[in-house]
Amino acid sequence: MARRIAIECSHAASLAVKLARVDVIAAYPITPQTHIVEKLSEYIANGELDAEYINVESEHSALSACIGASATGARVFTATAGQGLALMHEMLFIAAGNRLPIVMAVANRSLSPNLSIWGDQSDTMASRDCGWITFYAENAQEIFDLIIQAFKIAEDEKVMLPVMVCFDGFYVTHVIEPLITLNQEEVDKFLPPRKIPKYALHPDHPTTWGPIGLPEIQTELRKQHDHALRNSKFVIKDVWREFGEMFGRWYDVFEPYRMEDADIAFLLMGGSCGTAKAAVDKLREKGEKVGLLKLRMFRPFPFEELLNFTKEIKALAVVDKAISIGGVGGPLFSEIRSALYSLEDKPKVLGFVAGIGGRDVTINDFIGIYEKTKKVLAGEKIENDFMFLQVREE
Repeated sequence: MARRIAIECSHAASLAVKLARVDVIAAYPITPQTHIVEKLSEYIANGELDAEYINVESEHSALSACIGASATGARVFTATAGQGLALMHEMLFIAAGNRLPIVMAVANRSLSPNLSIWGDQSDTMASRDCGWITFYAENAQEIFDLIIQAFKIAEDEKVMLPVMVCFDGFYVTHVIEPLITLNQEEVDKFLPPRKIPKYALHPDHPTTWGPIGLPEIQTELRKQHDHALRNSKFVIKDVWREFGEMFGRWYDVFEPYRMEDADIAFLLMGGSCGTAKAAVDKLREKGEKVGLLKLRMFRPFPFEELLNFTKEIKALAVVDKAISIGGVGGPLFSEIRSALYSLEDKPKVLGFVAGIGGRDVTINDFIGIYEKTKKVLAGEKIENDFMFLQVREE
């Protein structure tokens, strides 16, 4: 029977990992991720979780240990944030390129300079092309469900790729929210033990991993990786469908909100989606035709689904919590605009950068975004299709 509890969102991640019966956890504490691995270490120390916890000297070492453990066939988890994810950067490619089904929680944190412990999405956006499946969660319930689902997705023989589950530092990680939990029997039924592959590392059957890749093979390897990541979408949808049938909570790549007759839609990922919903409700009270498209899956990028959801709208206001320095606004805006480029009758796409360094993104900010987008639709000329919000010009 479903049980509703109050829980810190970081601990919702820890609980999901515990119920997934992981074999190995390797992690280094870093704000605002620390609470996740602290709670997991408590579970192991108390005998609630039978797993190996590897204390390492850095995040680079954490993911290195996860790579080795996963290659033996173990179910593996780690967590990080910000500078820690940046320090893992080299190993992100190795984990994904070797097709290792590691699951990692990322408590989104702003990258330096200046030193910032607060949350934006610059860390995961800087790692977006490393070949990992990447989900963004809004709240405790999504964190819990997506992490359990991530193990099943990653370990599917048609996928065999690592997965990041990302959520906003502090605005999500450190708040207490309601959570409908699952018991161990329910999770075991949904998520069976990992099937150890025949090629797993074993002292009785030596194999070679990560040898030099000559130019004659690299293109083919990269194409295979790209093919696997793109096609993982079908397994992801199957797992989400199975989860919904078992537990009554349904997931998809987009979560539309009040989109039935919208002319303008916000499009964003992560914790600020709740604030955007409140702004939509406020604007709807005034008769404005506006909605929200919450993007849950950033990699593989859902091109077809985006086209389906944007056929009838006039404009998209894409809100990024990261900046492509020297590029075109934010990474999400760039992806969305590129994906819609070939459409003859495409919506106007405007990009807005907000929440940098953990700055609060308010209902009034979203209302301002809507009003600006509406003016551009009405013919107002602008210098660029993207703009920075919350900038003090003085």
